Order: sequence, then C-alpha cells, then structure tokens
Amino acid sequence: MDDLIKLSVYGITYSQVKDGVYALLLAEENGRRRIPVIVGVAEAQSIAAYLERVQPSRPLTHDLFVSFSHAFGVQLDKVLIYKFENGVFYSELSFSNDEMQVKIDSRTSDAIAIAVRTNSPIYATQQVVEETGLILGDDKEHIVADEPKPREVSLDRYTIATLEKMMGRAAEEEKYERAAEIKAVIEKKRASQNLTDKE
Repeated sequence: MDDLIKLSVYGITYSQVKDGVYALLLAEENGRRRIPVIVGVAEAQSIAAYLERVQPSRPLTHDLFVSFSHAFGVQLDKVLIYKFENGVFYSELSFSNDEMQVKIDSRTSDAIAIAVRTNSPIYATQQVVEETGLILGDDKEHIVADEPKPREVSLDRYTIATLEKMMGRAAEEEKYERAAEIKAVIEKKRASQNLTDKE
C-alpha cells in the first residue's frame, strides 16, 4: 500500500456553498493536506454523534450495520477512497472473516461512518489526495483583501495566480468546499497549459 495515504476524520462543518449539506474534512496522516467531502445531513449527524459519543435512544443505520457484521464475525479491514470524478468521491469497504475477503462499493460518507465506529483505517490513493487535498495553514500571503465575490464572475476567467490566492483565502475562512472547487479549476487550467506547450 505504498501509493495509499492514510487519513483521519478532522472535523465536520456546515457548507458555506450549498444549503442542507455538510463538509466532512479528512486529514492526511503526517501531512498538512485536508480533503473536504460533501455529505448529507443524516450522514453528518451520524458521524458527529459517534465522534462526540452521543448515544441515540435507538440504533442508527450505521450502528445497525456494525452490529450485524460483528454478529456474523465479519470485520472491516479498511476503507479506500479510490477515485474522484465529476465532484464525487468513490469508496470501497474491505471486509473479511475467517474464510473470505470481500470488497463492497460504498458512498464515502457511509464508509467513513462505519469506519469510525469500528476504528478501521481510512485510506485514499495518492491521485485522489493530489486532486482534492488542500493545504491549510497561516500563510498570510494567500489572503487578498479585494477578492471578487465568488459567484459574480466565472472562475475560468481568472489567472492561475489569482485563483491560488482565492483558494488560500477560502481555506483560511474554512470554506473548504469552495477552495476545492477553485483548486479543480486551477488543475484544469494547468493541464490545458501543458497541452498547449506540447503542441
């Protein structure tokens, strides 16, 4: 698993871009990159409830799944976030018992909700982390006082240098999903420039 990067749950924050959803932040182990994953209200509440040790009056769906797997001697070995495409993270759960190993496709939010309940490791491929990871810190050079309002002008019209400053400020303001959106545009512009240079 040399090309895999171990992650941990860094926190959950309410989305500043889209109503009714949350941003689940995954942190790179031994690194500064953070990956924002958009999750629904139910999944965010399920993850937060377990992390905050809130005991529901009746089992939640993820609790039920874990109890079911334990009852039949099945354990979750790891969660792998293996692809990011069109704004969607793709994950799989690797289960095993004494006789077999099975991989099951899963929504990333569900996979992480189960992983935290079973204390199972969470990994992402190097490519996923490079495409979606944001570096957070106190780098004041990234803050620009006169940044245009995000939705007034298409991001494609800004230069890479300006977009990098906008991304830094969005991260500073904890608008992680907005920062991820800007980063995707930067990567697209860089890829386009590389193609032009080769022609």
